[in-house]
Amino acid sequence: MSENQPFSTWSYQQHERHLQAQAEQQGDPLHRLMEQDSIHGWRHDRMYRSLEPLMAWGGRWLTIGDGIGTDANWLIGQGATAVASDIGDALLQQAQQRGLIQEFRKENAEHIQLPDQSFDFVLCKEAYHHFPRPYLAVYEMLRVCGRAIVLIEPQDPIQQMPLLLFLKNTLQRFAPGMLSRIWKNQYSFETVGNYVYKISEREVEKIAMGMGYRAVAFYGLHDCPLDHPDMNKMPPDPKLFRVVKRQIAWKNWLSRLGIIPYRLLCCVIFKTTPPPQIIQQLETHGFRYIALPPNPYANVIHSE
Repeated sequence: MSENQPFSTWSYQQHERHLQAQAEQQGDPLHRLMEQDSIHGWRHDRMYRSLEPLMAWGGRWLTIGDGIGTDANWLIGQGATAVASDIGDALLQQAQQRGLIQEFRKENAEHIQLPDQSFDFVLCKEAYHHFPRPYLAVYEMLRVCGRAIVLIEPQDPIQQMPLLLFLKNTLQRFAPGMLSRIWKNQYSFETVGNYVYKISEREVEKIAMGMGYRAVAFYGLHDCPLDHPDMNKMPPDPKLFRVVKRQIAWKNWLSRLGIIPYRLLCCVIFKTTPPPQIIQQLETHGFRYIALPPNPYANVIHSE
């Protein structure tokens, strides 16, 4: 990285090179789109199912950081209109040529080259944590959407569990060396060069409140991303599948008891109040829908 080059520029260049390298590698770089009946495919389908209440609202979707187009492919498979985007488009070109996605765009999440409210919804699934300046990306997503943005990302456990925050603060004060030994991934980096940003309900709430939006919704879920060669096997290995499902069920039970936070968090920031039937569907699915209070000192009333 050049001394005069901003880190964010270097980071996005690294991600674009990473996508280009994937496109040029031996084998099929789009194999994940062909293995939807595998355990990995089932895992991601579980995450995508959290979008179903919003899809009942209709509308067009833009996906951000979509890599090979898996997000847009799933949305299209459910009957939605979706445009895929990423910092590099080499893989998206291949996906379009093979009929796996309809449209794609090469977009930097911090500078989306689209007019305001170009799409009804914007989806960013497991890409926010790659961005060097994720807040800028979130504000851009909010700008180009008309109804809501959806983030599906790893959750920051410290922000969600007061006891963990208490333990962290106590160790940080009295035994900082022990804290680093216990919390191995306090500062997480990926091999492509980015710091791993994890999300929290409170962060998302503050973004919405600061922008004058009136509602957010949250849905927690667990995953089991085992590093096992048979995770992509079709048909799935029954024994391995049972192991994955048991691990998820066990973690779900612990989270329902409030012992551990959910690993992933689906966050929705609404720019416009959804119809009552959509709110009902969200709550039926398991979302916690939160109507936010208006700013008593703001004279501007949003038309949304």
